Amino acid sequence: MAEEASIDRDGVGGEGPSTAKGKKNKGKHDKPKPWDEDPNIDRWNIEKFDPSWNEGGMLEVSSFSTLFPQYREKYLQEVWPMVKSALKEHGVSCELNLVEGSMTVSTTRKTRDPYVIIKARDLIKLLSRSVPAPQAIKILNDEMQCDIIKIGNLIRNKERFVKRRERLLGPNLSTLKAIEILTGCYVLVQGNTVSAMGSFKGLKQVRRIVEDCIQNQLHPVYHIKTLLMKRELAKNPALANENWDRFLPKFKKKNVKQRKVKAKEKKPYTPFPPPQQPSKIDLQLESGEYFLSDKKKSAKKWQEKQEKQAEKAAENKRKREAAFIPPKEPSSHLTDSNKSDKNTSDLAAMTKSLKNKAKGLKKQEAHDNVRAESYIADAESSRWKKKHKSSSKTEW
Repeated sequence: MAEEASIDRDGVGGEGPSTAKGKKNKGKHDKPKPWDEDPNIDRWNIEKFDPSWNEGGMLEVSSFSTLFPQYREKYLQEVWPMVKSALKEHGVSCELNLVEGSMTVSTTRKTRDPYVIIKARDLIKLLSRSVPAPQAIKILNDEMQCDIIKIGNLIRNKERFVKRRERLLGPNLSTLKAIEILTGCYVLVQGNTVSAMGSFKGLKQVRRIVEDCIQNQLHPVYHIKTLLMKRELAKNPALANENWDRFLPKFKKKNVKQRKVKAKEKKPYTPFPPPQQPSKIDLQLESGEYFLSDKKKSAKKWQEKQEKQAEKAAENKRKREAAFIPPKEPSSHLTDSNKSDKNTSDLAAMTKSLKNKAKGLKKQEAHDNVRAESYIADAESSRWKKKHKSSSKTEW
């Protein structure tokens, strides 16, 4: 009995301590650390790699390769010495294969930083996407990151894709420059990809702007307005720990009316095919034109042409003559006749008064223009006439 009791106790004891131990160990390391609440520690700061941290070097060789388009071959040949010297400083070897059209980077025995091979991979990716070599070499810095956004598969229609990609660039690249200034990133649009270089925060903003533009969700100008407001709000320290949604504009997407496609009326289904339409030769055989000679055919065509010209000339003549046809006068009523009588009487009275005024003016002018010499000469001539008459009578 004692043995059984001991076995039972051991069995119970075997389960009991294990479960208690599991509960006891759970959260064992979840204790406040002295450096958790230290305000002097900047957790977002990326420290520069020190080769003394990895004196032994890399145990295995890691390599990455990428293809490049043919139009980049000449440029890569020119700048490859610069790329090679930049990677040699970090202990990374590189190779340019013009036969296969590829670039390869790999670690060496001198490589100390384990993450530098990822940076070298990003470097050759940027070079293949038409980023200039001096700008692409900056990716080897610890604070610089990159993102290659594929936009070719976001939309199927080629014309729409080109139009929206132009919208991302803007007139004279003004939109792209504004995005670069506000996000603090270098952005290059090339073919079906958008290459961006900068901080993680800026790269996230660039990706959102590019995808919204290509998918036609929001215009880049609205994103730029939002980023400008966020920049102004960040200057105010009082709003550092507050939500900015109440200050930011909310843009609603307007539904543009699209053209309604006219639905074609479905004809009733018939298992038989439609009757074959007569060909041109069949129609000529029916009319008898097929058996006519070439002279008769040409004469018939010429006659039809003359008839059409005559019809057209008659129609044009009718249109020209239509401009000279006087319009129909409206039917005159009694009221209209009375009005016309009044108008005619008023016109007659006006003309009579004008004639009287004209006569008065003529008389006045004649009276004003009378000269004394003419009057004296007239008087003398009248006297001479009287004397002449009297003398002639006496002689008679």
